[in-house]
Amino acid sequence: MSAPASPRFYNAASLDGLLERAGLAGPDRLMARAVAAVLPFRVNDYVVDALIDWDAAPDDPIYRLVFPQPDMLPAEQVAPIAQLLARGAPTREVQAAAAAVRAALNPHPAGQRELNVPELAGTRLDGLQHKYPETVLYFPAHGQTCHAYCTYCFRWAQFVQEPHLRMASRNVDDLVRYVRAHPEVTDVLITGGDPMVMSAEMLARCVLPLLDEPGLGHLQSIRIGTKSLSYWPARFVTDPGADDTLRLFERVVASGRSLALMAHYSHPRELETDLAEHAVRRVLATGAVIRTQGPVIRSVNDDAGAWAAMWQRQVRLGMVPYYMFVERDTGPRGYFEVALLRAYEIFSAAYRSVSGLGRTVRGPVMSATPGKVVVDGVHTVGAEKYIALRFLQCRDPGLVNRPFLARYDPRACWWDDLRPPVGTAPGVPWSSWGVDHGPDIPLVR
Repeated sequence: MSAPASPRFYNAASLDGLLERAGLAGPDRLMARAVAAVLPFRVNDYVVDALIDWDAAPDDPIYRLVFPQPDMLPAEQVAPIAQLLARGAPTREVQAAAAAVRAALNPHPAGQRELNVPELAGTRLDGLQHKYPETVLYFPAHGQTCHAYCTYCFRWAQFVQEPHLRMASRNVDDLVRYVRAHPEVTDVLITGGDPMVMSAEMLARCVLPLLDEPGLGHLQSIRIGTKSLSYWPARFVTDPGADDTLRLFERVVASGRSLALMAHYSHPRELETDLAEHAVRRVLATGAVIRTQGPVIRSVNDDAGAWAAMWQRQVRLGMVPYYMFVERDTGPRGYFEVALLRAYEIFSAAYRSVSGLGRTVRGPVMSATPGKVVVDGVHTVGAEKYIALRFLQCRDPGLVNRPFLARYDPRACWWDDLRPPVGTAPGVPWSSWGVDHGPDIPLVR
């Protein structure tokens, strides 16, 4: 199977020509370039040549998935940047204007920096996150980029030219020491960015200490969050390190631990190339599990047919549908967000269209400040309608899987839009977080 040995990347310097190929007129191209000055843009030749239908651009869903849109951010924010670009202003002026816009885009939603970064012996471990008792996230410094950037990405702050916004660790020993000190931790998620941009050797430096170090017998699973099966499946097939990577996966499985690739898919087309299918088969042959997830995104996948097609094909290929997420409250949130009850309708219609093997998926799920909140639909009590909710995960494990209600609001798009019913009694999840959602639950440390 032929494929390029390494990806060719397109960045902001190549953007104008690609926008013109999509049929955008000059003013729209300028505004899209201004958006790309604020939010990261990066795409590779596999996505450009194999996934995008250029005859349908700029409305093609994969195009919309990776290319900045002229109206993705409010015009009053990006028009001044467009003016700077039009007159050839110095790079430092453009960057300063872009940084001012970024500051208002909530770069670290759900309290990631304030609430999730753990400490060990009084030292803050900035490349780790520990939100739920069982799971620790690790951000290896060499894995904090991607083969291509999704326009909706809630981790966009990892990729912009502001190092102080990034979460990254250069010391896997911090991870090992922390997990050893916390026997409640059963799962480590290596995330980014995308760890699969790293070479097999660099990835092994993150993984092997978790297998070989004494005192980590309580660690049951290693997860790797990745979009590479979608955006660069050659990583597992024809790349120079592909075979070494698969041998590493086999070694994890042979250690008696579970290895799960948490694969991000946003549209069924990402699953349709021969190379993508071959990559999936090679990964599964190592004994690893592939669990699939992605957010529901307006203008990309906000219809039940797309999700049903994804889940059906994933099951056929041996993958496990896992989560349909709700777009987080960060970046160009208003451009992509779908109302919670509309997301529930999409999820329910797709869920009804798949067999039981595809009904492993949960959704729609908000990864909000208190935890992962699933929308279970509309519940009627007497003449009143409510939104039914549950915590699939929570900072307070005692609230996991406890149903609770919010006031009915068809316009609500996120946790902060919801309000508890009038007269909510003490002892239910709303009273734990308060009307203003203040974090009074003790944090994991």
